[in-house]
Amino acid sequence: MNLKKTLLAAAVALTATGAQAATELTVYTALEADQLKSYAKAFESANPDVKIRWVRDSTGIITARLLAEKDNPQADAVLGLAATSLLVLKGEGMLQPYKPAGVEQLSTQFVDKDETPSWIGMDAWVASVCYNRIEAEKHDLPMPTSWKDLTKPVYQGHLVMPNPNSSGTGYLDVASWLQTFGEEDGWKFMDDLHQNIDRYTHSGSKPCKMAAAGETPIGISFAYRGAKLINKGAPIDLAFPSEGLGWDMEAAAIIKGSDKMDAAKTLMDWAVTKDANTLYNGSYAVVAMPGVAKPVPNYPSDIADRMIDNDFEWAAVNRSRILKEWQQRYDGKSEPKN
Repeated sequence: MNLKKTLLAAAVALTATGAQAATELTVYTALEADQLKSYAKAFESANPDVKIRWVRDSTGIITARLLAEKDNPQADAVLGLAATSLLVLKGEGMLQPYKPAGVEQLSTQFVDKDETPSWIGMDAWVASVCYNRIEAEKHDLPMPTSWKDLTKPVYQGHLVMPNPNSSGTGYLDVASWLQTFGEEDGWKFMDDLHQNIDRYTHSGSKPCKMAAAGETPIGISFAYRGAKLINKGAPIDLAFPSEGLGWDMEAAAIIKGSDKMDAAKTLMDWAVTKDANTLYNGSYAVVAMPGVAKPVPNYPSDIADRMIDNDFEWAAVNRSRILKEWQQRYDGKSEPKN
């Protein structure tokens, strides 16, 4: 009997020790809400001694929060934030350089160029236009084939797009138009586009969700969300404008000053694995590890060929200036912030 009590006490002590050993890692993210559970489950299954505590919001809000916390960091790591945002944080000296085990297996365009990278890419999300066939027919709106099409008078009041100050999708749109058309013509294009905008949302996926629900005929959004809604039966088509598609990378990094550095490095090591990249491919057609991606239903097989030659450094360096200019010109049509 005493032996049984001793073994039971030992088992209880071992369980308590294991529970105490689990490290809670605060991870800031702009991943879609429906991705968080599966990402945490996959990581924690492979690393049961670390538990993720997500802090989620849209890209612009998470970026602003991180910058506001610069002198008193609250996050240990970032997983699923735009690479352009991480380049801003890197410029502020907020990222802890770390070379994850196996990072050499990733495509070089998905890895920070420094010898010891400050961030690594996960996948690419790509701009697209969500077009509701039923609502468009009611208003006699043709399927757009170019960005310039969206400035035509026929679309007045029928377009919704994300606000770039709060949405990473919105910012990749604006940054890509300025690169594609040049700054002068890019702002002229946005002036004309603004005449047709019904509202600017604070979420990159919301314009496509609105189109799928019949709340707007056309939403400027990103291809993953559109493909997922089509797969669920939404009466929308995806348009991929002929001038080329803006895009950004979801990326991961360690926040400098974290007191959970070992756990944060474990997250980075997992983020570059084949298993993680396979998980990313469930949502995105382009992932960081070559040879992993399989076709995504309702996603064009040549999506990579449609993506512009994006200058991430330029987009990061000019981010504050561009967002300020955009806000001064167009913010009057933005939805109220929650």
